[in-house]
Amino acid sequence: MSVSLEVTGLTVAYGEIAAVRDASFSVEAGEITTIVGANGAGKTTVLNALSGLRDVRAGRIDLAGEDVAALPPHERVRRGLVQVPEGRRLFGRMSVAENLEIGGYARSDADAKRSDLERVLALFPRLKERFRQLAGTLSGGEQQMVAMGRAMMSAPRVLLLDEPTMGLAPQIVDLVLEAVRRINAEGVTVLLVEQNAYRALEIADRAFVLESGEVSLSGSGLELINHPRVRSAYLGHDA
Repeated sequence: MSVSLEVTGLTVAYGEIAAVRDASFSVEAGEITTIVGANGAGKTTVLNALSGLRDVRAGRIDLAGEDVAALPPHERVRRGLVQVPEGRRLFGRMSVAENLEIGGYARSDADAKRSDLERVLALFPRLKERFRQLAGTLSGGEQQMVAMGRAMMSAPRVLLLDEPTMGLAPQIVDLVLEAVRRINAEGVTVLLVEQNAYRALEIADRAFVLESGEVSLSGSGLELINHPRVRSAYLGHDA
């Protein structure tokens, strides 16, 4: 079942320096929402705050109506808020199978986990071929598939994706973004941070621009892809 995420007055600081300032936005149930912004704008900080990896100085994070801002990361995962981190962060000396299994460590529903594993392998058939291979020996694209598959094994209701196509070849970028579409079509709400702003806005239902830790602009993906300021600042020649 799709679940909405409502963020109100989010402030996150590193010491005395506020990386995110009073940010408010919503991620509608069943949609793909993307965050657009320059390097250092605070995009990853937002995702880490949502998943509990970064302490929140102020604000609410409402997941399906429940404020989870004070909950530890594992409790947010149990409630369906799951992050695929930038850089994948796999267990390189463990197999693909073991990495996927770890994704479902908090679940006791064995039959549902088996079903979700089948879904992951259907979504990324290459992982079936690499099932017993060590994750650290895979290509960058294959590792990204494992990272996304591991997150799917947690049965996410809201999936946070941080730079899923970074460093990947164009054909693998296409495959990863198509997987994002398919995951969303299965009912998972998605919040996407993506270096390729044009491609992110192409698949996004909604989007917002983060500048120096503040939300400066929001609208549909189509509205922002055609917005002169966004085209000038973030799309460049792709526009």
